Amino acid sequence: MIQRAEKVWSMEKASALIHDGMRIGLGGFVLYQKPMAFVQELIRKRKRNLTLVGSAHALDADMLIGAGSLSKLETSYVGLEKFGLARNFRREMEQGGLKTVYFPELMAIDRFRADREGLDFWPVNSLGGNDVANNNPEIIPFKCPVSRRPLWAVPAAKIDVGIIHAHAADKYGNVQIQERHSLPQSTNTTIAFACKTLIVTVEKIVENREIRENPHLTVIPSYKTTCVVHVKNGSHPTSTLSASQMDDKFISEYVEASRTKESFKEFLDKYIYGTRNFNEYLNLVEKKQIESFKEGAE
Repeated sequence: MIQRAEKVWSMEKASALIHDGMRIGLGGFVLYQKPMAFVQELIRKRKRNLTLVGSAHALDADMLIGAGSLSKLETSYVGLEKFGLARNFRREMEQGGLKTVYFPELMAIDRFRADREGLDFWPVNSLGGNDVANNNPEIIPFKCPVSRRPLWAVPAAKIDVGIIHAHAADKYGNVQIQERHSLPQSTNTTIAFACKTLIVTVEKIVENREIRENPHLTVIPSYKTTCVVHVKNGSHPTSTLSASQMDDKFISEYVEASRTKESFKEFLDKYIYGTRNFNEYLNLVEKKQIESFKEGAE
């Protein structure tokens, strides 16, 4: 009888899968369900020359940029929504320190769909009359072989490793989505099927029986998962449906800290380099504040 492989790893072991110069994809969407615990670990390990590929980014990209981890970014957006600008991103763009390739939001997700289907590109028909394709030499125009209509080939994401934060998984790597879900969770699933190496941080580890009893929620099967890391509140300060709300207070502190390179260095020294792991970071933020942002908390 073949023994099933257990895939629950430590953060230390999982982060060792990321090497300098890799192309990585981060799940979630803007300020929702971002794998922030893993982002912090990349910074603690001082990873360098990474290319981040995705659709809509916020603290995840901005923090990696401010820490000097990224050399290239392929995305549709980097900003903090109601909190304003992503200042590390803006500063590096203004100073020419970061190469950025722009793809419209849905096309940025289409790039992962291409990988999922084993294609080198995804055909789109909505780039006529704008400069997106003109300013991006990686997007190649061609004629539909059937209708002869103009189409554009958007290149596949081709990431080395995908990293997502999920609601739950069992010890074998079967990953569950929330009962109610939206774009961030769907994006996670698309990224999961687009890569050969998938790191999943999760709010909780559940019994395999629960996985089998809720097949409609088990959207990423074990064979797609490389490892699972149990990190409660692992998306903090971004939200996770059915687990936690957005921590507005901490994000506001982040915004103030990122106004200058010097003040952001102090932020990193306090919250990232000054802590050994994500749990120490949460303790520094204060557990009372974290608990108040659980869904359903008053």
